[in-house]
Amino acid sequence: MKIGFDSKRLYCNFTGLGNYSRTLVKNLGNIYPDNEYYLYTPRIKDTPETTFFRDGAYKTRLPKATLKPLWRSYSIIDQLIEDELDIYHGLSHEIPFQLQKAGIKSIVTIHDLIFKVYPETYSFLDRKIYDFKFKHSCVHADKVIAISNNTKKDIIRFYNIDPDKIEVIYQSINPLFFHPKGEEEKNKTLKQYNIPNDYLLCVGSIEKRKNVELIIKAYEHLKPDCKIPLVVIGRGKEYKQQVVDLINRQRLKNKVLFIDYLDDNHHLASIYQSAKALIYPSLYEGFGLPIAEALLSKTPVITSQVSSLPEAGGPDSYYIDPTKPVELAEAITSVLSDSELNNRMKENGYDYAIKTFSAERVTQQLMSCYQSAIQQ
Repeated sequence: MKIGFDSKRLYCNFTGLGNYSRTLVKNLGNIYPDNEYYLYTPRIKDTPETTFFRDGAYKTRLPKATLKPLWRSYSIIDQLIEDELDIYHGLSHEIPFQLQKAGIKSIVTIHDLIFKVYPETYSFLDRKIYDFKFKHSCVHADKVIAISNNTKKDIIRFYNIDPDKIEVIYQSINPLFFHPKGEEEKNKTLKQYNIPNDYLLCVGSIEKRKNVELIIKAYEHLKPDCKIPLVVIGRGKEYKQQVVDLINRQRLKNKVLFIDYLDDNHHLASIYQSAKALIYPSLYEGFGLPIAEALLSKTPVITSQVSSLPEAGGPDSYYIDPTKPVELAEAITSVLSDSELNNRMKENGYDYAIKTFSAERVTQQLMSCYQSAIQQ
């Protein structure tokens, strides 16, 4: 089978969508090596994350067209035809226009429709562009992959897509999160980032929807022995300043450590595995990747009881109302002080993540989806 991928984010994005793309394509190559994989990208950033895809197992295609900004949406089709693809997979919400007329089967992954659920968090122009592209992809792709049941419900709700056309296939998790780090490596990483031995962890972009303020407000309700430091990994702008102002008002500056940019997943894995708990009080997510990564790290997860988060967290994570800081404080206290609960969350959470997000399971589901689309 010849499978093509929109690989712009695989080569150029080093956060969520890029990680999804690289892990998915790498898993396919490892588990189904007899297929041919074509990676279509307007440019290449050579990094340790992307070097893997520059060997003979993958064929990378750059634009032949003059107007590169339009290539992914239009003129790429000539190259797809030339390569005689069996199927093309838009890994992040988009497929080229007129792809159906070219006779090429297609699949699109929709990660979330947050711009529809929380429109105030996006500019007017971005909302219009996303809406046009996402709807076109959902309508014209042969199959739609939703990365959670919650996202599937949103696709049906906002775009009236036939539920039978939508396959729920959970997000691919970077294989390195499946393997424990040694104590020496973990300690070295903590020392490199000046992280103390006991800490709570929050991972993700620092924006209003991620709701980091709730954690800071919860500290007001914690007893002194539970007020261990909080490590926040992620970048932010205006909202981050709001969080910093709140930290200063509550005199918690010595309790909160921000790591603005962390592009080494080995370091991230060590930080997950050393944390006392992951706190993820988001108001809405398409999936919630840090939750799955934390579960695989045998780190207890405290998260919100909304959107897709219970799907990512499974039955043994601790769920709270993301509008109630007292409830979060009670959850933190329980996880830190109840060793039986803590151990149960670690072991059962890990078992759930291994069973639900393993590369073999997710990649087999993906291959079945490809075959189903081709046979339509």
